[in-house]
Amino acid sequence: MALLKAPSKQPKTSTLQVRLEEEVRHNLDMYAEFIDANAPYVVSEALKLSFKKDDEFKRWAGQHTIDLCINNAMN
Repeated sequence: MALLKAPSKQPKTSTLQVRLEEEVRHNLDMYAEFIDANAPYVVSEALKLSFKKDDEFKRWAGQHTIDLCINNAMN
């Protein structure tokens, strides 16, 4: 069973240029074909999955979101 699902609708996007190891790019393209999606979708969904599963990142991001709100309120 695939970890990622094919897209159901097209969300708003922005552009990011990245360099990948050749093997990673090959596997990215293969996975996209496997789930009948495109490479940008796979990258986006894989990152969302990482963000969702990483408890340490969630704690860090939560603290930095609070810091950002405080800094914005003071300016």
